[in-house]
Amino acid sequence: MIFDTDVLIWYFRGNQKAKEFISGVSYRDRQVSSLCIMELVQGCRDRQELREVKDFLRENIAAVIHPDEYISEKAIALLEGHASADGLRTIDALVAATALREDDTLVTANHKHFKKIFGLEVWKFVP
Repeated sequence: MIFDTDVLIWYFRGNQKAKEFISGVSYRDRQVSSLCIMELVQGCRDRQELREVKDFLRENIAAVIHPDEYISEKAIALLEGHASADGLRTIDALVAATALREDDTLVTANHKHFKKIFGLEVWKFVP
């Protein structure tokens, strides 16, 4: 499973459903895009929060997936088809392209931007 940034944000806000959901996924199946990490880091208010994010990722995420040429090209195609119609944004397109390349499920609370992407398996997280 590839976790979208919003699920991780719910976790850091102390949401019990997010904590239970993540812990219920086998460690080896927990993945995240490096772009989601960038969003988390950008949202840190101080060094303590940054340390908490880094510790969480090191202890709870088995794989970090970095965009490559396929992911970038696929994200462009997704934006062409879904940006204006479905509100898909750049980072979301890259995360969706990552899940497609990995042939993995994307877990997100932001279901509406992803639900019309052909071939993308989306698990709707409800906080």
